[in-house]
Amino acid sequence: MSFFIHPPRGDVRNLIIIFGDQLDREATVLQEIDKKRDAVLMMEVAGESREVPSHKQRTVLFLSAMRHFAMEVKKQDIRVIYHRLDDEDNPGTLYQCIEQTVQQFAPGQLRCTFPGEWRVLQMLQSLAGKLKVDLDVTEDQHFLTTPAEFSEWAAGRKELVLEYFYREQRKKTGILMKKNGKPVGGEWNFDKENREKFKSAPQPPAPYTPTVDEITREVIELVERVLPDLPGKLDHFQWPVTRRTALKALDDFIEKRLPKFGTYQDAMWTDEPWLYHSRISPAVNLKLLHPREIIDRAVEAYDAGKAPINAVEGFVRQLLGWREFIRGVYWHEGADYGSRNHLDEHGELPEFYWTGETDMACMRDCLGQVVEHGYGHHIQRLMITGNFALIAGIDPRAISDWYLGMYVDAVDWVTLPNTLGMVMHADGGVVGTKPYAASANYINKMSNYCKNCPYDRKTRGNEDSCPFNTFYWDFLLRNEAKLSKNQRMAMSYKNVARITADEKKKIRARANERRATFGI
Repeated sequence: MSFFIHPPRGDVRNLIIIFGDQLDREATVLQEIDKKRDAVLMMEVAGESREVPSHKQRTVLFLSAMRHFAMEVKKQDIRVIYHRLDDEDNPGTLYQCIEQTVQQFAPGQLRCTFPGEWRVLQMLQSLAGKLKVDLDVTEDQHFLTTPAEFSEWAAGRKELVLEYFYREQRKKTGILMKKNGKPVGGEWNFDKENREKFKSAPQPPAPYTPTVDEITREVIELVERVLPDLPGKLDHFQWPVTRRTALKALDDFIEKRLPKFGTYQDAMWTDEPWLYHSRISPAVNLKLLHPREIIDRAVEAYDAGKAPINAVEGFVRQLLGWREFIRGVYWHEGADYGSRNHLDEHGELPEFYWTGETDMACMRDCLGQVVEHGYGHHIQRLMITGNFALIAGIDPRAISDWYLGMYVDAVDWVTLPNTLGMVMHADGGVVGTKPYAASANYINKMSNYCKNCPYDRKTRGNEDSCPFNTFYWDFLLRNEAKLSKNQRMAMSYKNVARITADEKKKIRARANERRATFGI
């Protein structure tokens, strides 16, 4: 089946721009559309896959979901202008595509939903000014808190603490709240019950895998042909690209994996990329699923006795708390947020981040599944791939861009604060009150990775010492002036004080050797 979208008829009053992460049929700009006078613009451009090198699966996910969405819009008799990646006259960037379309159809106004990236918002504002056309940016109804509401909450606070924000979100929405104003289950969060590791090989239920349809097959072929230099593999593409399949993925999670999600949400195991995680974040960030409907499904499972409170509350907190908090931080902190580098780290990103080829067992497993699937769950991102970048001294923007390109669920508003802020502590404590730095001890506690690794997890300065150990202690030594006064780092620096001068010198030398070997 060939893919096509019919051209617009007649004059265009409003040109409705739909970006690839805005596939929400209930969006205000689509609800208010005049089918006879307005037209929708959607664009596939090579520049968006190369702004940072985008994983082939991420690129296929966006393009296939966009094509499916455009066809659904077309069935509503809405006029659609669609720039395909391989069109001969495709100029290759969002800016040029919009400019070309405006010049061709001379709309009276550009309309769009609030974008997910400062770069895109500034591009729209610049372009509208240049072309002397009005720009109307509507609120994104997909979120439960607006940027303005978050900034109002943040105003005057010394620290932006997630827990305080989350509790207010619970009170505002009534989610997991009793009529007397107390939290369901008697606690605001159940983290203490959600840190179990697997004592033996887990056997989680296989997750729902949508059938790759003809449109997606065409897009896979297109990406391999037009963008063959992109990183990652396409052998195992299995992501929902429509609302129908996204809802099936949600059903699958709620029924099969949510009950154990909380208990094992921080656990890791070799060759087990999915475990009890939802795998719906790509669909949520493309707007195929609304966070409120997901939360409602999880709460219904608790009310029906099908999932325990620790699982449901932990899952709800990710959507109602963390996701909204992170977006708020992104817009509140401003366009220069991405340039921050509080710990003054400037190392290069090692080649094995793109290939997964390393003898460190934990990194090989976690990076390997990113290459294969464009995926990693939150602890793998924070405490393995991110932790390594932090303690090894990699430039925070380099690793942030890698996260943005290599994970299928990545959009700048969510990736940048999570990576630059929480992972790299480059914002100086806006997102996290301490750096999430850890040695091999944590990795061994929460996984089986260390059992299959040639490095010694019990030493830190020897030739065969685990690089996480060497880098962890080197990280503490390098940043002692900045971090030793942080109350949450007090225990770590008590341990640093016990290290002899000779041992410190040995650790620093070994860390420098490791950086040279890894190309950092």
